[in-house]
Amino acid sequence: MAFDPESDALRARAQAELEEIARTVMPFGRCAGQHLHELPAEYLQWFAAKGWPKGRLGQLMQMVYQMKADGSEVAFDPFRDPQFRQRKADR
Repeated sequence: MAFDPESDALRARAQAELEEIARTVMPFGRCAGQHLHELPAEYLQWFAAKGWPKGRLGQLMQMVYQMKADGSEVAFDPFRDPQFRQRKADR
C-alpha cells in the first residue's frame, strides 16, 4: 500500500477521537459517571431532540450518537476491555 499522508492523518485523528470518547465521562445527569461510549442510545436520542451540551462534550456525544445510529458501535469494542483503561492509566 502506498504512503498517503492525508489518509494517515485522517486515520490518526479518528483514532484520537475514539480514545477521547473512551476517556471522557459524562459529568452530569442520569448517566453521570459513565463513559460516553457506554451511554444508552435512548439517552443520546433525548439530547439529539432537546439539544447537545455546548463545547467538546456535546461534539463527542454527537459522534457517539451518530456511530450508534449508523451501527458502527463495534468501533468502541477495544475500549470496553478493562485492560485498555489500565494501559491508559499507566501512561
